[in-house]
Amino acid sequence: MGWGIRGQYGHETGAMIAGVLVALVLVFLFCPRLQSLQAARAVALMTLGVSFGGSMTYGQTVGLTHDAPLIGNHAALAWGLLGLFLKGGIWIGFAGLFLGIGLTDKRYTAWELTALLCGATVLLLVGQQLINRPFDPDARLLPRFYFSDHWRWEPDSELKPRRECWGGLLVALLGMFTYVALRKRDTLARQLTLWGFLAGGIGFAGGQCVQAAHAWFPSFFDDGFLSPIAAHINWWNLMETTFGFLFGSILAWGLWRNQHHLKPSNNTPEITLTPWLEAGLLALHIAVLVSWNFLSIEKLDRFADPAITMGILPILGIMAGRWWPYLFVLPVVAIPIAGKTFRELGLREDVLPPMAAACIYLIIPLIFLFTFACHHAQRPNDHAHPFLRWSLLLAVWTYLLLNTGFFRYPWPWEPWTNRTLHQLSFVVCAIGLTLAALLLPSHTAPLKRQRPVLPWENP
Repeated sequence: MGWGIRGQYGHETGAMIAGVLVALVLVFLFCPRLQSLQAARAVALMTLGVSFGGSMTYGQTVGLTHDAPLIGNHAALAWGLLGLFLKGGIWIGFAGLFLGIGLTDKRYTAWELTALLCGATVLLLVGQQLINRPFDPDARLLPRFYFSDHWRWEPDSELKPRRECWGGLLVALLGMFTYVALRKRDTLARQLTLWGFLAGGIGFAGGQCVQAAHAWFPSFFDDGFLSPIAAHINWWNLMETTFGFLFGSILAWGLWRNQHHLKPSNNTPEITLTPWLEAGLLALHIAVLVSWNFLSIEKLDRFADPAITMGILPILGIMAGRWWPYLFVLPVVAIPIAGKTFRELGLREDVLPPMAAACIYLIIPLIFLFTFACHHAQRPNDHAHPFLRWSLLLAVWTYLLLNTGFFRYPWPWEPWTNRTLHQLSFVVCAIGLTLAALLLPSHTAPLKRQRPVLPWENP
C-alpha cells in the first residue's frame, strides 16, 4: 500500500510514506515493550533512511525491460533487471541500516550520526565521480556501468540519457555499513542493512518482472484468465505495489531472525536539545522542505537533491530531541504529501474550490497529525504500544484518503478506470492493518500515569 501510494507523489518525500508505514508495522510487531520515545526514534530513522534512494533515476531502467523497441532483447532485459536490483537494494539498504541503528542495543549519539551523514555526503560525491562519470550525451559518452537509455541497446535512436547517481549512493551506503559493522560492531544494523539490500533488490526487480511479463506476453494477460480485469490494471502501479509487498515482507523476515539483538526496553533515551532549540531546528527544516518541494530555488536544489544532505538536520533532531521524532513521523512526513494533493486538486484542477481543498487535504490532516504527535511527545517514557497502534491507524487512513482524492475518487460503483482496482487493493490493505492494530495484544504491563511534560519544560 505504502509503495503503491508513493507512486503518485514520487521522489524522496513520497518514499517516506512507505517508510513510515513499514517502520510502524515492524516496530509494532517486534518491539512493543520499548519506551515511546525509543520507538518513535526507530520509526523516524527508518523513514528518513528510505528517503535517500528517491534521488535515483529509474524510469529508463524500467524501460530497458519493457519498452516496445526492446521487446525480445534478452540482454537489455537482464541489464535492466540488474540495474533495478542494484537500485532497489541501495534504496532499502539505507532503510534497513537506519532501522537497525534505531533498534540496536549499541549506543549512538546525535552528533556521531550527524558526522556520519556528513561523511556519507562526501562519499556520495566521490562515488559519483568514480562510478557515474563520464556523462556527455552529446558525445555519446556514458559511464561504463549505466542503467538508463543507452545506444548500446538502440544504436539508431535519438535518446535522452539521464544522469545517474546510484554509484554515489552505493559508496555512501558501503561507508556507513563499514562504520556500523567494524567500528561499532553493531550486529543488528549490519544484518538489517544486508536484509534491506536483499529486500529492495528482489522487490524492485521482482515487481518489474510482473510489468515486463505483461509487455512481453500481452495476450497471456489480455486474453487469458485475467482478461475481465486486465484493462483496468495499471501495470506500473502493480509493479510498485509488488515492490512494496516484497521488500516489506523480506525486511520483516530479517528483523524477526535478528530480534535477539533488539534494544533493551530499560535503556533511557538521551535528550540533549532544549525545547526552544528543537522548535527552531524543526521550523528551519520545514521551511527548507517546503521550499524544496514547491519552489524552484537553484542553490537550494543543488544542496537538497542529493537527499543525504536533507537528512543531516533531521537526524540531529531525531536523536537529540524529544519532540522531533514524533513530529517527524507524523506531520512532517505528511506536509509534502498533503501539499501536493492540495496543489493537484485545488490549484491545477477544478476538483474543489481552493479554500475547500486546502481545508480538506492540507489543514485538517496536518492539525490531526500534529495534535496526536504532541500528545505522545509529552509522555516519552510510556510504553510504545499505544503510540505505535494509533500512529499506524492514523497514518494508514490519512494517506489512503489523500490518495483517494489524488485518484479522483474511483468509487467501485462508478465506471471503472485503471485506478479503481488499485484503490480497492489499498482499501483492503488499510482494513487489514486496522484489524491488526486493534486486535493484536500489547503484551505490556501497565505503567503508572505520568504528568505530561509541557513544551517549555526540560524532561
